[in-house]
Amino acid sequence: MTAQTLDAFQVIADPSRRQMMQLLSKESMTINALAENFDMSRPAVSKHIKIMYSAGFISIKDIGRERHCTLKRDGFNELQDFINYFDKFWEGKLKNLETLLNSKAKGK
Repeated sequence: MTAQTLDAFQVIADPSRRQMMQLLSKESMTINALAENFDMSRPAVSKHIKIMYSAGFISIKDIGRERHCTLKRDGFNELQDFINYFDKFWEGKLKNLETLLNSKAKGK
């Protein structure tokens, strides 16, 4: 059975994963340290970690017997591209409105 690949929006749709990313934005953490912040089983936390890892939101480094998670930029690129597209869309609409209002103001 192959693991389902989630897009970036599906990954951030889960509140627990968003909270994990916020925690990791402050510092690298072990999976056990992350799990201490949630009222869920260690295997459930590991499942969320695996999803974030496969989508490029975190990296995992084995140090001794512990696995350290660090936030990565890769997963956020898809989100940023989507936001940038609509930023340009709305900037264009607002620029057209500005042009229209300026031309009407000059016509008075």
